[in-house]
Amino acid sequence: MKLRRTNLVISLMLAMFLAAVEGTIVTMAAPTITKEMHGFELISLVFSVYLLTSAISTPIYGKFADLYGRKNMLTIGILLFIIGSFLCGLSQNMLMLIIFRAIQGLGAGGIFTIPFTIIGDEFPLEERSKIQGGMSTMWGIATLIGPFLGGFLIDILSWHWLFFINIPFGLIAVLLLQGALQEHFEKKKQSIDYAGIITLTLMVLVFLSIFIFDTNITSHRTVIISALSATTLILLLLFYFVEKKAKEPIIPFYIFTRTSGLINLLSFLICGALIGINVYIPLYLQNVLGYRPTVSGLAMLPMSVSWLIISFILGKLFIRFGGKIVTVSAIAIILVGMLLLTSLGVSSPIALVLLYGFILGIGFGGATTAFTIVIQDSVEYSKRGTAVAANSLLRTLGQTIGISIFGNIFNLYVTNYFTKQGIEGVTSGNLYQVSASNNLITQEQISLSQNSSLHILFAIFLALAVFSFILSIAIPKEK
Repeated sequence: MKLRRTNLVISLMLAMFLAAVEGTIVTMAAPTITKEMHGFELISLVFSVYLLTSAISTPIYGKFADLYGRKNMLTIGILLFIIGSFLCGLSQNMLMLIIFRAIQGLGAGGIFTIPFTIIGDEFPLEERSKIQGGMSTMWGIATLIGPFLGGFLIDILSWHWLFFINIPFGLIAVLLLQGALQEHFEKKKQSIDYAGIITLTLMVLVFLSIFIFDTNITSHRTVIISALSATTLILLLLFYFVEKKAKEPIIPFYIFTRTSGLINLLSFLICGALIGINVYIPLYLQNVLGYRPTVSGLAMLPMSVSWLIISFILGKLFIRFGGKIVTVSAIAIILVGMLLLTSLGVSSPIALVLLYGFILGIGFGGATTAFTIVIQDSVEYSKRGTAVAANSLLRTLGQTIGISIFGNIFNLYVTNYFTKQGIEGVTSGNLYQVSASNNLITQEQISLSQNSSLHILFAIFLALAVFSFILSIAIPKEK
């Protein structure tokens, strides 16, 4: 029994390690990949498409895990993820990479959701916090190993090899999961909410298309965005009525209380800010300060180390002080970290980046783990998969919308920088090609343009943290 539980924990940690390695390596390597394939303006799309398919599949995994078992659905998710990873490694252009990242995202929807559902099922609160601390440790280990290994592979071989390292870990996780998790649920013909799945999928696609695909629309931009927004609202209303009548709704609306509603909204905001930090701090280190990918990856380690540390003590803090105090305190620390980021410039010492990352790791680690525990305890067993999946959906939507908006803002302000200098026709997409053929564009100007854009983003991250802190205060006290 003890061996089986140990193998279960290991399999869940390996599954999470897949997502962690993907996140740390791809975010670190994105500047290199987009430069090599001349698709710098598509850097946000590499992440957005992955998050889009992950968002669409997340609630489906959650509901199907409640109906058909956690083990079967997590296995499908892991296998899809490693197939997508293999294909990403074979990509020869940006279009191929983006398409295969979509497949990878379909698998990630299960990996982001079901392990936390299993933890809520199999372990009491005291053990659960420690297990989730171990899950966070996997993110820490992946971040310790991932950037260094990723930078090494880029320098010695090529970025294509970055995606292949997911495959052995995924296969081992599946084998351990199959032997370790024993589920006892009634196998019967289930009523599938096909109408809900289709409506939800269409709603998410239409809604996210406002942010993901709004790049070069000019003359009819307002009309198109208005039409997409109206369609989203219509589909949301339709989804609500479909779910009210469904025998097994994909997302039953009664699982949302005031507390869970606020936690889901905070998850949306905080995870949006987190993806911005993960993508644009490595870009700052490489393109503004001029460090190699290996060094920029290692510079992100303090954030992972502090995340790891807080995960080990969070369980005791949660039991002693309660979810609200832990959540408010964690978001307050994020706010301080975001405020400090605004002081970074083109000549800032890397020690400051290390310190600020350490502070942010404490905040993000504490907040995201607290969110998960609150959601796990908000419903009974038969709805836990659905509740966790709904929270994961909001997190993924936050990341998808966030990285898309941040990418558009970053690109806009790079162009604006050169326009103010009296230089027309320079965009983030042709920045390095223009610099190679035009002596008027210096490396210093490239760094300054990106630094200027990053400071706009840092100010936005700070605003998100302030708003999140205000919302966290409104969380009801535990009874």
